[in-house]
Amino acid sequence: MNCRKERIHETPRLGTRGRRVRSMLPGFDVEGILLFGEANIRYLTGFAGNDGVLFVGRERSVLLVDGRYITQAKEEAADCDIVEFSDRTEGVAGVISDLGLKRVGIESQAIALDSYLMLQKLATGVSLEPLSVEIERIRIIKDTDEAALLREAAGMAAHALEGTLEHIEPGITERDVAAILEMKMRQAGGEGPSFETIVASGSNSALPHATPGPREIQDGDFVTIDYGTVCRGYHSDETCTFAVGSITERQAAVYAVVKEAHDKTIDAVSSGVSCRDIDAIARAHIDDAGYGAYFSHGTGHGVGLVVHEPPRLSSRAEGFLEEGMVVTVEPGIYIPGLWGVRIEDTVMVEKNGCEILTKMSKDLRIL
Repeated sequence: MNCRKERIHETPRLGTRGRRVRSMLPGFDVEGILLFGEANIRYLTGFAGNDGVLFVGRERSVLLVDGRYITQAKEEAADCDIVEFSDRTEGVAGVISDLGLKRVGIESQAIALDSYLMLQKLATGVSLEPLSVEIERIRIIKDTDEAALLREAAGMAAHALEGTLEHIEPGITERDVAAILEMKMRQAGGEGPSFETIVASGSNSALPHATPGPREIQDGDFVTIDYGTVCRGYHSDETCTFAVGSITERQAAVYAVVKEAHDKTIDAVSSGVSCRDIDAIARAHIDDAGYGAYFSHGTGHGVGLVVHEPPRLSSRAEGFLEEGMVVTVEPGIYIPGLWGVRIEDTVMVEKNGCEILTKMSKDLRIL
């Protein structure tokens, strides 16, 4: 086995989050779970490196890293055994084999097929049981610390956007607006953008995931800005659509439809409401206004250590909202060749309603 144990605890533990994972093991009929995704490893241990494997067993937990991360792992993951490996797959196989395990769950969506097959080959006598949907739910309910970080990220992002709006005028390019906004998010304390910032003007705003380009913003444009920043690993996600210089009656009417759909949907967010019904509220309002064919995506998604995570709010979604979930509400209308409008807030589900975490007003604003 190409690994070296750096520290052993008498009773390794991962706190409340780890105990919750351990409580899941009997239901999965496994003796432990191997986690490969950076987000789940950070969530359970605090380790923020981008290459590691975490084993959570019934009595002990082991974080495996290569030599680059040993010091960082010791500082950040105080409640785990730390094991250094020179070969990742051999190191993982060695740990689970040495523990004498027979059935181990595996975060199957976070490991490449060839790595899985090699691990199965090296871990003689160990059955690796793929777990996907089950693992996705580990982080679905946010605690008070996570909520605070999500609020902080949203505040940094909004501060940066307010400082960027003074630069938006006819003649500036989408690409330059995106660059200014990303710089200001870092200046506000953000670790980086949550995703590639979207700045889409004119006909480009009819593309839900447009890439900022050389197009110059013009008088009469809608400008859609979908943006966010990261605070200690937690992402913000917000979309504002602005008008530049002037606006037509049709543009104002479409904006009003999207805003009404957004507001009605947020008003409906509450613990116990089905994710599918939340999507249906936004979709029905836009459809009733005659623009149903121009709303081409789901109404929302979860946000946390990953910017797109469970639950989903769509016509095909399963399950119900629960207190502590954090989701986006982002209806839109996109008219090809003309323009589009999307309005998005991130909200935390409460027992009776929700808290809006994002900060920008969604009333129509003409720059």
